Parts: sequence; structure tokens; C-alpha cells
Amino acid sequence: MTTAQEILDTHEVQLTVTTKPLGDAGADALVLGVSHDGALAVPADVKGGARRRLETLAERAGARGALERVVVVPAPEDVRTDLVVFVGLGRGEGDERRENLRRAAGAAARALQGRADSASVALPVTDADDAQAVAEGVALGAFRYTAQKARALSDDDAPLGSAAVAVPKALGKDADAAVGRAAHVARAVRLTRTLVDVSPDTATPEFVADVAKLAAKGTKVTVDVLAEKELSRGNYGGLLGVGRGSVNGPRLVKLRWAPSGAKQHVALVGKGITFDSGGLSLKPPASMMTMKSDMAGAAAVLSTVLAAAALALPVAVTGWLCLAENLPSGSATRPGDVLTMHSGHTVEVLNTDAEGRLVLADGLWAAGQEQPDTLVDIATLTGAQMAALGVRTAGIMGDDEVRDRVVSAATTAGEPAWPMPLPEHLRPSLDSFVADLKNMGDKHGGMLVAGLFLREFVPEHRGRRVPWAHIDIAGPSFNESQPWGYTPKEGTGFGVRTMLALVADHAK
Repeated sequence: MTTAQEILDTHEVQLTVTTKPLGDAGADALVLGVSHDGALAVPADVKGGARRRLETLAERAGARGALERVVVVPAPEDVRTDLVVFVGLGRGEGDERRENLRRAAGAAARALQGRADSASVALPVTDADDAQAVAEGVALGAFRYTAQKARALSDDDAPLGSAAVAVPKALGKDADAAVGRAAHVARAVRLTRTLVDVSPDTATPEFVADVAKLAAKGTKVTVDVLAEKELSRGNYGGLLGVGRGSVNGPRLVKLRWAPSGAKQHVALVGKGITFDSGGLSLKPPASMMTMKSDMAGAAAVLSTVLAAAALALPVAVTGWLCLAENLPSGSATRPGDVLTMHSGHTVEVLNTDAEGRLVLADGLWAAGQEQPDTLVDIATLTGAQMAALGVRTAGIMGDDEVRDRVVSAATTAGEPAWPMPLPEHLRPSLDSFVADLKNMGDKHGGMLVAGLFLREFVPEHRGRRVPWAHIDIAGPSFNESQPWGYTPKEGTGFGVRTMLALVADHAK
């Protein structure tokens, strides 16, 4: 049986910074970028002869500048390494260029799996943010899920063990700090990916709560767990209603990073359906096959709070993990049942497969009682998100100012996101004849209707609603196709970097 400790013990690339000439790197592989126009982006410290031989090698190998195009070849004699990796950098400026560096570094790291243990990554870095992007790409591209594999990795499967990010000498000190930040970010994303990947018979609500407690041990993050008795006393009807069909009872986990002197407070609420069968509104079998991923929002919140503490961000951050398993049984919630939520609202459940909004409603109300400066929830909430935006772009809804701030944070972090409206004409479709609300509304605009439902559970204080945004990651959280860039198959860890960028923005 997989333990909580094994979830935390994921492979980690050792990241360093080097300002030495590339010929003195001594790594198994040297990674170089190819610009969109086909020119080899060789750092200035490479001397004339070696530069010309690398350019000739790139040309003969057919290296091109298309983003993530990778060619691996034996190194020339005067470059002290075994392999040279040429990777396309694509086009882009600003945040897009930085994300291209991240993706190129990730593609190179994946290409070196089973071929090299160490690499010197000499992509065109102009500042500390570039260095952080390259380091993140390498660390995330080298991710391998091993928690439930009985066989040890063979040499052919072994991921990259260490990487030195090459930077100009003038950037040395700043780059050291940036690469240190990248290590914390990558660690958070890896934990999220691993929690999403682990099988649902292991990752029950109680197990995820145990991982949270163990991960916070020895840090300044506090963890409180509400089990079924505490949830009953607190009238958490959404969590209890969704979870009552399973023998694995629901949990509400609260994590708190509270640095002294913090003047801002960000609250994060994550949907944590550890497996979603649809309940009595049963999903088709094929639609259940990836439903271990329905807790990706909660996993991302857990990792974000831990990373905020590790990075010592001067902002108070609370995370709320709304954990439940949605299964059919004799005790499961029925279509037509009415739940009384933690807020006191009553909700008629018309579709037990619209369960994520029910657990989030309890989490949002609890988080909002602390009057945070910003309240954000993140969830694999609707198939309509994928219909509208595809599988790589998150939909962001909420109060205009907070929504736009989250989109900006996502752009900075390199995670695609798009602002979506909350049309008021859709709100009446949530009215119920027998309760305050029903959990289903207009069949058109399902992502937006879900956002409108969640808004009902964002509390007001002194006549003003807590500033709020909702992130729908149904598509971007789980990759059912082949790996690309630094993104692996299955759990992607999407949302962690966006939320960290949002917290860092509050620190300003």
C-alpha cells in the first residue's frame, strides 16, 4: 500500500547555476537553443572555433527553431560533454518568450531521459526571471511518477538527475536566488501531479488529509482537519451530501501560512473529489476512467500554501481542501434531495454529478468568514470549460477586478487562462421551487452557470462581497494525450504557478 511519505518522495532534479565557459561544464549533455530564424543561440563565452563547430553540427543535424523541436547528437571533441541537445525556442516576447524558454527546457529534459544524468542548460538567459523559467522547465520536464511502481526504474527510464543553468557572470547572484525559487515551485507542482496521478483506492479523502499533515510537518504551515463528526456539527451539508455514498468519509482540511507582519490575506479553496463516479447520476464507464483527477484543485491548493511558506512570501495564505468521494450506494444523495449547506442555504440536488460546486460552496463560505482580501477557488468543475476553451486553457470567472488579476498572474506564470463572464440572465435558471437554489441551471453556458452558483456562497461583510474569482481547470489539470514541453502525461499540476504568482502580486 502506498504511504503518504511515498507521495512526498518524488524524484527531484538538483538545480544549480553556472557562469563557467560551456567547455568546462563537465556535464553529460549540453542544451542549446535554436532561434525561430534557425540561428543557434550560442552564449558569448563560447570561443570562435567551438562556436563554428556547434553551428555546423546544428545545421547538419537539421536543428530548427520551431518551439520544442529537439535534436540530440554526439558532441564535438572540443566540447567537454557526451551529447549536445538542440531545442527550438519559437517566437515570442515578454511573458510568451519566457514561457517558450520554460517549454524548451522541459522538452530537452524529457529528451534526455535515459540518456544523461546531468546537463548544462545554456538557453538564452537575459535576466533572473529567464533563469527561473529555464530551471522550472528542466525540473518539471524531468518529472516521473514512480509512487506505485513495484519495479525500479531502468537506466533507459531514468530522468535527469542534475542540471546547471548557464547564465552570464553579471547575473550570478540573482540567478542563484531565482533558481532556488524555481526549485520550490517545481517541488509544489510535482506534489500536485503525484497526488492527481495516484490511484483513487489510495488517495481517499483521509489519505489526502494525511499527506497534507505530513507535508506541513516541520514547516510553519498549520493544518486542521474536520472529519465527519466535526462536519456534521458545522452543518457542512455540501461535503456530507456528496460524500455520504462512500465508506471513505469526507474531510475539510484547512492549511494556514501566517507570516508575522503580513498585511494581505489570500484564501484559496480547492475542489477535492478523490473519485467521481457521478453518484446516482452515474457517469458512463469511459467517462470515469480519468476521474481520479477530480481532486486536482485541492492538490494545487495544498501545494501552493506549502510553496508560499517555503518561499517565505510575506502574505497570509489559507488553503481549504474540500475532500469527498462521490459514489453510488444505498446511502448516497438522490436526485431531488435537498441539502442544507454550511451557509444555511438549501440546495435541491437535481444531478449528483454536479457535485463539485456543492463541496466548494461549503469551502467558500467557511473561507469567506475570515474576510480575506482575495478569495479564489480552483476546480475541475465542468466539461463545458473544455467545450469553450479546449484542454489547455483555464476559464476564469468572478468579480471583474479579481478575475483580471488572476488572468494576469496566469500569464506571468505561463499558464494559459481566459476571462469569462457571469451573465446575470443565467442566474434565474438556478432558482428552485422547493429550495433556495438547485445545483443545475440552464444547459447552455454550463461553465458560467456553475460560476454563478458558486458566487451565491461568497459571503458579504458590511454590504460588500468578499473579492472573489473562480478558476475552472477541467481540461488543463489532466493531460490525456502525449507529453509536451514540460507537461507530462496525466496530472499536470496546473494552477499552482498561477496561484503563487497571485500571492506574490499581493506581496507587492
